[in-house]
Amino acid sequence: MCGTESAEMNARLMGAACAAVWALAMGCNPSTDMKTDYVTQASELPTPPDAAKKPHTTDIHGLQLQDDYFWMRLSDAQKEAKQPDAQTEEVVTYLEAENTYKKAVMAPTEALQTKIYDEIVGRIKKDDESVPVLDKGYWYYSRYEEGKEYAFSCRKKGSMDAEEEVMLDQPAMAEGHNYFAIGGRSVSPDNNLLVYGVDTVSRREYTLYVKDLRTGEVLEDRIPKTTGGATWANDNKTLFYTKKDPVTLRSSQIYKHVLGTDVSEDVLVFEEKDETFSCSVGKTKSEAYLVIASYATVSTEYRFLDANTPNGEWKVIQPRERDLEYSVSHFGDHFYLVTNKDAKNFKVVKTPVSATTQEHWEDVIAHRDDVLLEGIDIFNEWLVVDERKEGLTHLRLIRWDGSADKYIPFNDPAYSAGVGANPDFNAK
Repeated sequence: MCGTESAEMNARLMGAACAAVWALAMGCNPSTDMKTDYVTQASELPTPPDAAKKPHTTDIHGLQLQDDYFWMRLSDAQKEAKQPDAQTEEVVTYLEAENTYKKAVMAPTEALQTKIYDEIVGRIKKDDESVPVLDKGYWYYSRYEEGKEYAFSCRKKGSMDAEEEVMLDQPAMAEGHNYFAIGGRSVSPDNNLLVYGVDTVSRREYTLYVKDLRTGEVLEDRIPKTTGGATWANDNKTLFYTKKDPVTLRSSQIYKHVLGTDVSEDVLVFEEKDETFSCSVGKTKSEAYLVIASYATVSTEYRFLDANTPNGEWKVIQPRERDLEYSVSHFGDHFYLVTNKDAKNFKVVKTPVSATTQEHWEDVIAHRDDVLLEGIDIFNEWLVVDERKEGLTHLRLIRWDGSADKYIPFNDPAYSAGVGANPDFNAK
């Protein structure tokens, strides 16, 4: 619940929403018959709960924000405490009153709710499976089994005809939890270890675990309060991950962890101190470089590090400037950037890895007034360009050796298309 929402307004909105559903259930015209039928029904409802107003002032960037319902915000410690304190009990009591009121309001629509739910569930494929993705000799995919609420994360070596290896049995992992979610999953460069995030609180704060895929053993390493994903260095033992600010949940710190060491020894390699920016860590598709991205609404800044030297020094590609955006890919001896520098519709430039600031940028795909360049994907033989013109997506394929420059044809006058995730750098 957001502390700034008015409880009284919530009650009115709930009443209006229930009125509409009630009208549908009765086969009424919401603009006429509903007025009399629902007024009669509403007169029998209990009084909506009235949340206490407790004035509170928050200072954000010099602005004084008044919030009468700030008291409803609970800290992580309060949420996780085995014995609730007085504030927690007051919040829970109010939420229970809201639930009781909602149940009373919605009671006349229970049959309709069941009908709609059954119809939606009936359209879901119970044994669905994702499209497999090839990465370093393994096909990765997720699948569902009928009667299971969570997916199995699987892989097969060499081909989809090979024996299945279940990396994560999420239905079993979710047992005993009121809430369960898996974050990012990343396999080590040697294909032997899997790092993954788990959230059992529903706050999008994940604990990282590492599983040995050869033995099925979950290692002793536990990294709490992360964004849910991690990136491997090429030594197969060093992980980089992002932590959130404990109050704002802004992604603000990048840490380095070496397997087998205590998490208290993890090294802070970068902290984003500008509260208007967030940060993340990743790896180029070539797997040659680790990258840290700092991003705000109208500005970005990237740092890079040789993935073979995780203890090395991070270098800035181009220092941040207001209204300057760029993203980073790597091929050969160059970084390829999609940027809006002197290009409101964006363009593609390249710059030597040894000299990355903007005075060294060289146009690869120039700015065009009638084409929005939305992104690129880099492979060993191809540069894939995602463009938008006259409202439609156009996918352009350019061979690095210059032997081909073409668009994928779409025969329909209107269509939806895009570039999906493909981690296989050598894809043809």
